[in-house]
Amino acid sequence: MPNTKSAERRMRNSERKHLHNRSIISRLRNLEKGYRLLLAEGKKTEATKALSDVNSATDKAVKSGVVHRATANRKKSRHATALNRVK
Repeated sequence: MPNTKSAERRMRNSERKHLHNRSIISRLRNLEKGYRLLLAEGKKTEATKALSDVNSATDKAVKSGVVHRATANRKKSRHATALNRVK
């Protein structure tokens, strides 16, 4: 338990930020999962639209500091490569 008022405040803030970050990560993972399912089914046109949604969500996660920029760039690159492999 926190010993000071400022420690209590930090605990409340960090819990709120933790929940916010988890929701962003969860949304990102769900979008990636849907994108991979579309690729597995061979639906290239729908996957192209899903890729833009995934990239947008990834960029927003980077902007808010939830995901590191290099991680986001790596994932975006791998998603694009996977889309190009689909016939």
